[in-house]
Amino acid sequence: MRTKALIALLAAGALALAGCGSDSTGGSTSDPVKSVDTSTFEAGSTMAKLAAAGTIKIGTKFDQPGFGLKGLSGAPEGFDVDVAKIIAGAMGISADNIEWVETPSKVREEVIEQGKADMVVATYTINDKRKERISFAGPYYVAGQQLMVAADDNTITGPESLKDNPDVKVCSVVGSTPAENIKQYLANDSQLVTFDIYDKCASALRNKQVGVVTTDNVILLGFVAESDGGFKLVGDQFTDEPYGIGIEKGDTAFCEFINTTLKDNEEAYNQAWASTAGAVEGAAAATLPPADACA
Repeated sequence: MRTKALIALLAAGALALAGCGSDSTGGSTSDPVKSVDTSTFEAGSTMAKLAAAGTIKIGTKFDQPGFGLKGLSGAPEGFDVDVAKIIAGAMGISADNIEWVETPSKVREEVIEQGKADMVVATYTINDKRKERISFAGPYYVAGQQLMVAADDNTITGPESLKDNPDVKVCSVVGSTPAENIKQYLANDSQLVTFDIYDKCASALRNKQVGVVTTDNVILLGFVAESDGGFKLVGDQFTDEPYGIGIEKGDTAFCEFINTTLKDNEEAYNQAWASTAGAVEGAAAATLPPADACA
């Protein structure tokens, strides 16, 4: 269902990165990821264990253009994926030694708690409810929720118009922050439709089963870019969504390592954005936000 235009865009970004030449850390030789001396890791720490194993399990999404989309190679591609590679590379773990675990919104905490992933990088909004079960490093990006409709739809102009159109179905994903945020704007509970992945929402909009898809604007821009002019965004951003990296609850040392790694690799971070989500028309430049305190 992906359009040739988006595939070409992502492929061009991948070729541009490949043209720089890759090193063993998963970065490029012109802008390598700064790996650390793994002998300095405290014995028994997550970093020490992962560096010694030479592998890492990372949860991400497989259905979100620009962030985590399963590519032609069979591996996910996108900004979340590249951010994860920066962190792995700093521990001396190459991209080839990453095990990618598909992690839809509704199972992100579960995947961490059950040890199915060492960290989750999956458009994962930091909030207090999730902090009851897991810890977050970051944020590494701040998005904002918006609405996507069919290109010929002039009825819905923003979240405030949803109550005036109670028959219009709004689609989001089970367990996501956007699904919770949108409820205050709806005429009734039945107006909200949820699926496990955003691809299904986009398909439902294309088939006119729903009239609106809502999630973070940078994710929606990816679907607009691949829609051949079929979709558009309406209204302004109406939330701030700080994306964090989910890890085992209380692993302060790993959290601090991740935050330091991202700060030390801002050039690689900027390159990752420019070649993935930032390459989509309408996407603004990304700036690494100040990290929250680890707890």
